[in-house]
Parts: sequence; C-alpha cells; structure tokens
Amino acid sequence: MRIKRTTSTRGIATHIRLLAATVGLLSATAVAAPSAVAAPVQPFGPAQLASVSDAVLGADVGGTAWYVDQNSGRVVVTADSTVSPAALAKIRKAAGANAAALRIERTAGVLTPLLAAGNAIYGGSYRCSLGFNVVSGSTYYFLTAGHCGNVAGTWYTNSGHTTLIGATVSSSFPGTDYALVRYDNTSLSHTGGFSSAPNAFVGEAVKRTGSTSGTHGGTVTALNATVHYSDGSTVKGMIQTNVCAEPGDSGGPLYDGAKAIGITSGGSGDCKTGGTTFFQPVNAALSKYNVHVF
Repeated sequence: MRIKRTTSTRGIATHIRLLAATVGLLSATAVAAPSAVAAPVQPFGPAQLASVSDAVLGADVGGTAWYVDQNSGRVVVTADSTVSPAALAKIRKAAGANAAALRIERTAGVLTPLLAAGNAIYGGSYRCSLGFNVVSGSTYYFLTAGHCGNVAGTWYTNSGHTTLIGATVSSSFPGTDYALVRYDNTSLSHTGGFSSAPNAFVGEAVKRTGSTSGTHGGTVTALNATVHYSDGSTVKGMIQTNVCAEPGDSGGPLYDGAKAIGITSGGSGDCKTGGTTFFQPVNAALSKYNVHVF
C-alpha cells in the first residue's frame, strides 16, 4: 500500500548566506589575488534536487509553488505576497546544506487553494493523494484509496489541519480499494478535466500523479490482477502497470489523456529504480457511489 505517515520537519542546519552578485565577483577579480575569488556554485545532482524539493514540501509554507529545473540544477520556488521573509528562511533552513540549490522568486497576489487530481490530502497522521473529483447532482466529492479512507474520517489540504476539505463518506478496503470524500468547505474550488472512465487495456499508455513522486508514465501490463500485500490484505480486480509509485501516492489518479482509468492502490519499488504498481479501476468506484467524473 502506498500510504505515508507524516511528521513535522524541524531542520537544524545553519542559515546559508547567498554568494555575492556576479557583478561584485567580476569587480573583485580585477584587484584581488585569484585565491580571494569564490568558485562558482556547481549545479546540484538529481538526488540532491529531489531532497531539496522534499524539504520545501516539509517546510509547509503556504503561498508557495516549486519545481525542479534540471537544466540549471536548481529547485525554483515561487512565493506569493503572503509569504514573509521568516517563512522563506524556514524553507532555506529545511533545505539544510543544500540550501544553495534553491532559487526563490516572487509573484504578485495570492496562490489560492485549487484541488485537482494528484494533490496531497492530509487526514489524522497520514498523507495520501486526491484521485478524481466527482459529482452527484449538485454535491461534489473526490475519490481516493480505500486504505486511506479507512484511517481518516476528515481530510485537510495541509499537514497542520487548518484548511478543511471534508469528511470521508464511504471507504472500502480490503477486497477493493476506493473511498469517497465529500467537499464540505465551500471556499475550495475543485477542477475536473476528465470526460470518461472506460476500462483499461493491456498495452495502454498511461500516466499516474501522486503527492510524493509527481507524474510518471508507463503502460498497462495486466488486468484483473489479485494482490496480496505484505500486511496480509488482499485486493482483486486490479490494473497492473510498470508505472512507479511511492508512499504518499496512494489514492492518486491513473489516466490516459482525458480518460479516468484507476486509483493508486500499492506496489513495489520506487521512482528511482522502478517497480510494479496496482490500481483500482475507477469505474467500479463510480458505479458503487453513483457519481461521475467531469
């Protein structure tokens, strides 16, 4: 199963001072001995960038967005107008010895909550991923994994549990692996983007998105698989793929363009070495709860 217990990040690394501006370095070279000139910062490797990206997530600073820029070897963090200098210092502290890999940029306005497929959701001491937004009449819900729904009756957008999403309405695991959560916070928007939920087929090119590892692609390798997990639980009727997944990706969506295919259940391996991952067919959950994607 791909469920992750959350913990609070308390970095103890000292604050890293930024290097002098390029123009200052050029001026220094004209009058100082070569030994006085600082060496240029080298790009950071993929493992370091992944660690820094995780650290930004763990800092839990609202009003920020970030991505890994492999070309420059930096994690680019965009901070909105609500993010204070102290909050930015918290992000740098969380990054520790790799804080120089951060490139922080400002944007005007406020980054407002917008829940969509693959976003992190927090319940109790766990983090999972939002699968698909769905609707029945005028009531909006989202689907996630049943083993996530089993451990939390209420879900939030952040690990501090200050922004409510809503309550778990129903959950099914083991046997099947899906849960339905109702949007109780009317201030939250909820996007769709999916037009259908057909059966998967072997060889189908698919993508999966989760709150831990982001988006990865692969193919469907088998249908109607039975999985007996190491904790003793068993699920049936699963879609088997070679798309990687990691703890915390549970509940995230498997899709083919605008076609909703499955809900992340569990598997083996990780997104560094690869692995086999299993998905609950989403159309079974739609039928069970009498809801539809949009």
